[in-house]
Amino acid sequence: MIELKDTDPSIPFFAQLESPDDGPVTLINTFVAPDGGIDAVIDVWQKDSIVMRQQPGFISAQLYRGTASSRVLTNIAVWESTSALRAAFFNPQFQELLPLYPDGSTSAPVLVRKQAVPGICIG
Repeated sequence: MIELKDTDPSIPFFAQLESPDDGPVTLINTFVAPDGGIDAVIDVWQKDSIVMRQQPGFISAQLYRGTASSRVLTNIAVWESTSALRAAFFNPQFQELLPLYPDGSTSAPVLVRKQAVPGICIG
């Protein structure tokens, strides 16, 4: 089973899911697979992503893998709103897949929105 870790303990992931809707939101979810478990984590991620992309408000997802022998995987998923992601996260089809992650797997999700920085990037 996967263990959920908060990237920012002062604002846990479940509190972030309750934040007001204010346009699109990006989920950045960093996984660490147990030794020898990277393929199993990718397999379950694929299954849960198939469920998620069928949910209202899903825009896109991309999985990244750490280089060399890293056991780190990062999912970047864009949603129309926090409420759409919240509904998808608590969908029973998605929830029943979470126990399929290999023991020792961790997940550190955080919700973010674009931040404008003058001369560097737009918001």
